[in-house]
Amino acid sequence: MSEIKLYAMTCGWLLAPYGLFQRGQTGELAVPIPSYLIDHPKGLVIFDTGLEQQLQYADTPEKLEAALGGFAEDVSVRFLPGENVSERLKTYGFEPEKIRFLVNSHLHYDHCGGNALIPNAQHVLQKREWQAANNPEQIERNGYFSRHYDLGHDRLLVDGDYDLFGDGSVLLMATYGHTPGHQSLRISVEGHSVVITSDACYLKSTLEKLILPDPKVVNDQDAMLKNYALFNRLKEQGAVVLYGHDPEQYKTLTDGALRRVTAQQLKAAQRAGM
Repeated sequence: MSEIKLYAMTCGWLLAPYGLFQRGQTGELAVPIPSYLIDHPKGLVIFDTGLEQQLQYADTPEKLEAALGGFAEDVSVRFLPGENVSERLKTYGFEPEKIRFLVNSHLHYDHCGGNALIPNAQHVLQKREWQAANNPEQIERNGYFSRHYDLGHDRLLVDGDYDLFGDGSVLLMATYGHTPGHQSLRISVEGHSVVITSDACYLKSTLEKLILPDPKVVNDQDAMLKNYALFNRLKEQGAVVLYGHDPEQYKTLTDGALRRVTAQQLKAAQRAGM
């Protein structure tokens, strides 16, 4: 099989209370909004798409509230022109229209806000997440916005772990807990097994100290703790774990623009983190 390439990019930044990411912490934390591109011989994959375009112009509290609803109480946004997922791809020479699979870890605004910019891909997500995102009670509970994800894409709903290409190289991992149908990603890159946790584990110190986020961003506490145990087992087996919003670790992968993730960067990422 031909070489599989992994690329990382940042599609905006959030400033939020540190305690939102780890219970008991004080102050604020600025975190990147990651998106990943996988170049597989059978097609291109986007894993998460960052923030929506209108947030580049949310320069007043009123505009921020209109874009984020209740989330606007906790966060401020830095999202500049050129930082959306399609511009990141185009700058590097990839065409958003030629993405085969659009995979969302879950359907929060900072993970699927750019879905509209990947128009022709098949949308792949957990069946449980789609069901929750179409249930009025769960929409309110989890802070979903249908304009981010109900866009007419051809959709593939999976139930649990799923081998995207059928060759073991790109595996979707059911990591429910942050939302009802959250999923993480495991990929083979340059001889390394790489686990992209997304919001199943925000920070390196989250996993080391087993500290849960604020209850307002936890759908199932016990399920999240099981995810931490899974990620620690995978680390013990040699996997490189890339955390959902760890600013120090993410600096080892990209300066913001789309950058290929090399074996050397993965080793640096293994050491880095909050």
